[in-house]
Amino acid sequence: MHTLQNEFLKVLINPIGAELHSIYNKEKNIEHLWQGDPKFWASRAPVLFPVIGVLKNNSYSYKGKSYQMPKHGFIRYNDDLVAEQLSDTKVSFSLHDTDKTLEVYPFHFRFEITYELLGKKLVVSHHITNTGKDMMYFNLGGHPAFNCPLYDDEKYTDYHIYLEKGSGTPSNILSNEGLISDQTIEVFEEDKIKLTTTLFDHDALIFKNINAEKATLSHETKGPMLSMEFKDFSDLGIWAKPKAPYVCIEPWLGYADLENTTQNLEEKEGIQQLAPEKKHQSAYTIMIH
Repeated sequence: MHTLQNEFLKVLINPIGAELHSIYNKEKNIEHLWQGDPKFWASRAPVLFPVIGVLKNNSYSYKGKSYQMPKHGFIRYNDDLVAEQLSDTKVSFSLHDTDKTLEVYPFHFRFEITYELLGKKLVVSHHITNTGKDMMYFNLGGHPAFNCPLYDDEKYTDYHIYLEKGSGTPSNILSNEGLISDQTIEVFEEDKIKLTTTLFDHDALIFKNINAEKATLSHETKGPMLSMEFKDFSDLGIWAKPKAPYVCIEPWLGYADLENTTQNLEEKEGIQQLAPEKKHQSAYTIMIH
Protein backbone atom coordinates (compact mmCIF):
# COMPACT_ATOMS: atom_id res chain seq x y z
CA MET A 1 0.00 0.00 0.00
CA HIS A 2 1.30 3.45 -0.92
CA THR A 3 0.76 6.32 1.52
CA LEU A 4 0.36 10.03 0.86
CA GLN A 5 0.18 12.24 3.91
CA ASN A 6 0.12 15.86 5.04
CA GLU A 7 -1.28 17.74 8.03
CA PHE A 8 -4.87 17.39 6.81
CA LEU A 9 -5.25 14.02 5.10
CA LYS A 10 -3.82 10.53 4.93
CA VAL A 11 -4.42 8.76 1.62
CA LEU A 12 -3.73 5.11 0.80
CA ILE A 13 -3.49 3.69 -2.73
CA ASN A 14 -3.50 -0.01 -3.52
CA PRO A 15 -0.86 -0.85 -6.18
CA ILE A 16 -3.23 -3.50 -7.57
CA GLY A 17 -5.27 -1.50 -10.05
CA ALA A 18 -3.79 1.77 -8.71
CA GLU A 19 -7.01 1.94 -6.70
CA LEU A 20 -7.66 4.51 -4.00
CA HIS A 21 -7.96 2.66 -0.70
CA SER A 22 -8.54 5.39 1.90
CA ILE A 23 -9.02 9.15 2.29
CA TYR A 24 -8.72 9.76 6.01
CA ASN A 25 -9.57 13.19 7.37
CA LYS A 26 -7.15 13.85 10.25
CA GLU A 27 -8.95 16.98 11.44
CA LYS A 28 -12.31 15.25 11.89
CA ASN A 29 -11.03 11.70 12.45
CA ILE A 30 -13.30 10.37 9.73
CA GLU A 31 -12.87 8.08 6.71
CA HIS A 32 -14.35 9.54 3.52
CA LEU A 33 -13.74 6.67 1.13
CA TRP A 34 -16.00 3.62 1.07
CA GLN A 35 -14.11 0.69 2.60
CA GLY A 36 -15.33 -2.06 0.31
CA ASP A 37 -17.76 -4.02 2.48
CA PRO A 38 -18.52 -7.07 0.26
CA LYS A 39 -22.05 -7.19 1.70
CA PHE A 40 -22.76 -4.34 -0.71
CA TRP A 41 -19.79 -3.77 -3.05
CA ALA A 42 -16.23 -4.98 -2.53
CA SER A 43 -14.48 -2.31 -4.60
CA ARG A 44 -13.56 1.21 -3.49
CA ALA A 45 -12.44 3.31 -6.46
CA PRO A 46 -11.67 1.34 -9.63
CA VAL A 47 -9.76 3.01 -12.46
CA LEU A 48 -11.68 2.61 -15.73
CA PHE A 49 -9.66 2.11 -18.94
CA PRO A 50 -9.91 1.49 -21.89
CA VAL A 51 -13.68 0.98 -21.55
CA ILE A 52 -16.31 2.17 -19.08
CA GLY A 53 -19.13 -0.07 -17.97
CA VAL A 54 -20.05 -3.06 -20.09
CA LEU A 55 -19.67 -3.80 -23.76
CA LYS A 56 -22.51 -5.62 -25.49
CA ASN A 57 -21.76 -9.33 -25.01
CA ASN A 58 -18.47 -8.17 -23.38
CA SER A 59 -16.99 -7.78 -26.85
CA TYR A 60 -16.24 -5.31 -29.62
CA SER A 61 -14.81 -5.42 -33.13
CA TYR A 62 -11.89 -3.52 -34.64
CA LYS A 63 -10.72 -3.87 -38.24
CA GLY A 64 -12.93 -6.90 -38.68
CA LYS A 65 -11.63 -8.80 -35.66
CA SER A 66 -13.58 -9.49 -32.47
CA TYR A 67 -12.10 -8.88 -29.00
CA GLN A 68 -13.31 -9.69 -25.50
CA MET A 69 -13.09 -7.02 -22.79
CA PRO A 70 -14.28 -7.23 -19.17
CA LYS A 71 -16.47 -4.59 -17.55
CA HIS A 72 -14.52 -1.34 -16.95
CA GLY A 73 -11.43 -2.58 -18.81
CA PHE A 74 -8.12 -4.03 -17.57
CA ILE A 75 -6.59 -1.51 -15.15
CA ARG A 76 -9.01 -2.67 -12.45
CA TYR A 77 -7.51 -5.64 -10.53
CA ASN A 78 -4.29 -5.35 -12.57
CA ASP A 79 -1.11 -6.22 -10.66
CA ASP A 80 1.26 -5.35 -13.53
CA LEU A 81 1.25 -1.60 -12.89
CA VAL A 82 4.65 -0.13 -11.99
CA ALA A 83 4.60 2.23 -8.99
CA GLU A 84 6.89 5.17 -8.37
CA GLN A 85 6.66 7.02 -5.06
CA LEU A 86 7.70 10.53 -6.09
CA SER A 87 7.40 12.19 -2.67
CA ASP A 88 5.48 11.99 0.61
CA THR A 89 2.52 13.51 -1.19
CA LYS A 90 2.78 12.11 -4.72
CA VAL A 91 2.77 8.65 -6.31
CA SER A 92 2.47 7.47 -9.90
CA PHE A 93 1.49 4.15 -11.50
CA SER A 94 2.10 3.16 -15.11
CA LEU A 95 1.32 0.38 -17.55
CA HIS A 96 2.28 -0.14 -21.18
CA ASP A 97 0.97 -2.60 -23.72
CA THR A 98 2.05 -6.23 -23.38
CA ASP A 99 1.20 -9.46 -25.15
CA LYS A 100 -1.55 -9.86 -22.56
CA THR A 101 -3.15 -6.47 -23.26
CA LEU A 102 -2.80 -6.86 -27.03
CA GLU A 103 -4.99 -9.97 -26.86
CA VAL A 104 -7.92 -7.84 -25.70
CA TYR A 105 -6.92 -4.34 -26.90
CA PRO A 106 -4.94 -4.07 -30.17
CA PHE A 107 -3.19 -0.77 -29.45
CA HIS A 108 0.27 0.22 -28.30
CA PHE A 109 0.07 2.65 -25.40
CA ARG A 110 1.49 3.95 -22.14
CA PHE A 111 -1.01 4.58 -19.33
CA GLU A 112 -0.07 6.62 -16.28
CA ILE A 113 -2.14 7.71 -13.29
CA THR A 114 -0.75 10.03 -10.61
CA TYR A 115 -2.15 10.87 -7.19
CA GLU A 116 -0.99 14.11 -5.56
CA LEU A 117 -2.03 15.54 -2.21
CA LEU A 118 -2.23 19.34 -2.12
CA GLY A 119 -3.59 20.60 1.18
CA LYS A 120 -7.13 19.24 1.48
CA LYS A 121 -7.21 18.30 -2.21
CA LEU A 122 -6.33 15.02 -3.90
CA VAL A 123 -5.53 15.52 -7.59
CA VAL A 124 -5.90 12.42 -9.78
CA SER A 125 -4.11 12.92 -13.12
CA HIS A 126 -4.09 10.68 -16.19
CA HIS A 127 -1.55 10.64 -19.02
CA ILE A 128 -2.16 8.32 -21.95
CA THR A 129 0.29 8.12 -24.83
CA ASN A 130 -0.39 6.45 -28.17
CA THR A 131 2.92 4.68 -28.88
CA GLY A 132 1.58 2.89 -31.96
CA LYS A 133 1.09 3.82 -35.60
CA ASP A 134 -2.71 3.72 -35.74
CA MET A 135 -5.40 5.95 -34.28
CA MET A 136 -6.09 4.76 -30.72
CA TYR A 137 -9.61 4.46 -29.32
CA PHE A 138 -10.37 4.48 -25.60
CA ASN A 139 -12.62 5.50 -22.72
CA LEU A 140 -11.33 6.71 -19.37
CA GLY A 141 -12.93 7.31 -16.01
CA GLY A 142 -12.84 7.27 -12.23
CA HIS A 143 -15.20 5.37 -9.91
CA PRO A 144 -14.53 6.58 -6.33
CA ALA A 145 -17.14 5.67 -3.72
CA PHE A 146 -17.64 7.91 -0.70
CA ASN A 147 -19.07 6.99 2.68
CA CYS A 148 -22.58 8.37 3.06
CA PRO A 149 -23.76 9.03 5.68
CA LEU A 150 -20.51 10.02 7.36
CA TYR A 151 -21.68 9.91 10.97
CA ASP A 152 -23.73 7.43 12.99
CA ASP A 153 -26.47 9.94 13.82
CA GLU A 154 -27.16 10.71 10.14
CA LYS A 155 -29.33 9.14 7.45
CA TYR A 156 -28.63 8.61 3.75
CA THR A 157 -31.60 10.83 2.97
CA ASP A 158 -29.96 13.72 4.85
CA TYR A 159 -27.61 14.12 1.87
CA HIS A 160 -27.75 15.47 -1.65
CA ILE A 161 -25.35 16.02 -4.52
CA TYR A 162 -25.21 19.57 -5.85
CA LEU A 163 -24.15 19.97 -9.47
CA GLU A 164 -23.64 23.56 -10.52
CA LYS A 165 -25.10 23.95 -14.04
CA GLY A 166 -26.23 20.32 -13.92
CA SER A 167 -29.97 20.93 -13.86
CA GLY A 168 -31.87 19.80 -16.93
CA THR A 169 -29.49 17.01 -17.92
CA PRO A 170 -31.57 13.82 -18.14
CA SER A 171 -30.18 10.54 -16.86
CA ASN A 172 -30.13 7.62 -19.27
CA ILE A 173 -31.55 4.37 -17.97
CA LEU A 174 -29.52 1.17 -18.16
CA SER A 175 -31.00 -2.07 -19.45
CA ASN A 176 -30.85 -5.27 -17.41
CA GLU A 177 -27.65 -6.09 -19.33
CA GLY A 178 -26.02 -2.81 -18.27
CA LEU A 179 -26.39 -1.19 -21.71
CA ILE A 180 -27.60 2.37 -22.20
CA SER A 181 -31.19 2.54 -23.37
CA ASP A 182 -33.05 5.38 -25.10
CA GLN A 183 -35.14 5.92 -21.96
CA THR A 184 -34.28 8.85 -19.70
CA ILE A 185 -35.44 10.14 -16.33
CA GLU A 186 -35.23 13.52 -14.64
CA VAL A 187 -33.57 13.32 -11.21
CA PHE A 188 -32.70 16.95 -10.51
CA GLU A 189 -34.52 19.27 -8.18
CA GLU A 190 -33.03 22.50 -9.50
CA ASP A 191 -29.28 21.69 -9.34
CA LYS A 192 -29.62 19.03 -6.61
CA ILE A 193 -29.95 15.26 -6.67
CA LYS A 194 -31.43 14.13 -3.37
CA LEU A 195 -30.09 10.79 -2.18
CA THR A 196 -32.93 8.36 -1.50
CA THR A 197 -33.12 4.63 -0.84
CA THR A 198 -34.74 4.10 -4.26
CA LEU A 199 -32.56 6.44 -6.38
CA PHE A 200 -30.44 3.60 -7.77
CA ASP A 201 -33.14 0.98 -8.20
CA HIS A 202 -32.47 1.14 -11.96
CA ASP A 203 -28.68 1.06 -11.55
CA ALA A 204 -26.43 4.08 -12.20
CA LEU A 205 -27.46 7.59 -13.14
CA ILE A 206 -25.69 8.40 -16.42
CA PHE A 207 -25.32 11.96 -17.66
CA LYS A 208 -23.93 12.35 -21.17
CA ASN A 209 -22.27 15.66 -22.07
CA ILE A 210 -23.17 17.25 -18.76
CA ASN A 211 -22.57 21.00 -18.41
CA ALA A 212 -21.56 20.70 -14.76
CA GLU A 213 -17.86 20.68 -13.86
CA LYS A 214 -18.18 20.24 -10.10
CA ALA A 215 -20.20 17.93 -7.83
CA THR A 216 -20.58 18.54 -4.09
CA LEU A 217 -21.76 15.95 -1.57
CA SER A 218 -23.63 17.91 1.08
CA HIS A 219 -25.59 17.29 4.26
CA GLU A 220 -28.89 19.17 4.32
CA THR A 221 -28.03 21.11 7.51
CA LYS A 222 -24.27 20.61 8.05
CA GLY A 223 -23.31 21.67 4.55
CA PRO A 224 -20.64 20.35 2.13
CA MET A 225 -18.59 17.30 3.12
CA LEU A 226 -16.55 16.88 -0.07
CA SER A 227 -16.60 17.95 -3.69
CA MET A 228 -15.13 16.84 -6.99
CA GLU A 229 -14.02 19.04 -9.87
CA PHE A 230 -14.02 17.24 -13.24
CA LYS A 231 -13.82 19.89 -15.99
CA ASP A 232 -11.68 17.57 -18.16
CA PHE A 233 -14.48 14.99 -18.28
CA SER A 234 -17.59 15.34 -20.45
CA ASP A 235 -19.74 12.67 -18.82
CA LEU A 236 -20.71 11.73 -15.28
CA GLY A 237 -21.97 8.66 -13.48
CA ILE A 238 -23.54 8.61 -10.01
CA TRP A 239 -24.19 5.22 -8.48
CA ALA A 240 -24.53 3.01 -5.45
CA LYS A 241 -25.96 -0.38 -4.73
CA PRO A 242 -29.55 0.20 -3.56
CA LYS A 243 -29.70 0.96 0.17
CA ALA A 244 -25.89 0.84 0.52
CA PRO A 245 -24.18 3.47 2.73
CA TYR A 246 -22.06 5.10 0.05
CA VAL A 247 -22.33 7.03 -3.21
CA CYS A 248 -20.00 7.00 -6.24
CA ILE A 249 -19.27 10.20 -8.13
CA GLU A 250 -17.69 9.10 -11.40
CA PRO A 251 -16.06 11.45 -13.93
CA TRP A 252 -16.03 9.81 -17.36
CA LEU A 253 -14.85 10.26 -20.91
CA GLY A 254 -17.37 7.93 -22.51
CA TYR A 255 -19.78 5.36 -21.09
CA ALA A 256 -21.16 1.85 -21.57
CA ASP A 257 -22.35 0.55 -24.93
CA LEU A 258 -25.74 1.60 -26.22
CA GLU A 259 -28.37 -1.12 -26.64
CA ASN A 260 -28.29 -0.57 -30.42
CA THR A 261 -24.48 -0.46 -30.72
CA THR A 262 -22.81 -1.81 -33.86
CA GLN A 263 -20.02 -3.08 -31.51
CA ASN A 264 -17.49 -1.50 -33.90
CA LEU A 265 -15.01 0.30 -31.62
CA GLU A 266 -14.50 3.15 -34.08
CA GLU A 267 -18.26 3.82 -34.10
CA LYS A 268 -18.80 3.49 -30.34
CA GLU A 269 -20.68 6.50 -28.94
CA GLY A 270 -18.50 8.47 -26.53
CA ILE A 271 -15.23 6.90 -27.69
CA GLN A 272 -12.07 9.04 -27.49
CA GLN A 273 -9.47 9.19 -30.27
CA LEU A 274 -5.73 9.67 -29.88
CA ALA A 275 -3.44 10.04 -32.89
CA PRO A 276 -0.07 8.25 -33.09
CA GLU A 277 2.63 9.70 -30.79
CA LYS A 278 0.09 12.05 -29.18
CA LYS A 279 -0.60 12.29 -25.45
CA HIS A 280 -3.94 12.66 -23.67
CA GLN A 281 -4.05 14.44 -20.30
CA SER A 282 -6.99 14.78 -17.93
CA ALA A 283 -7.46 15.17 -14.18
CA TYR A 284 -10.12 15.38 -11.53
CA THR A 285 -9.78 16.71 -7.99
CA ILE A 286 -11.38 15.50 -4.76
CA MET A 287 -11.68 18.28 -2.16
CA ILE A 288 -12.41 17.58 1.50
CA HIS A 289 -14.40 20.29 3.25
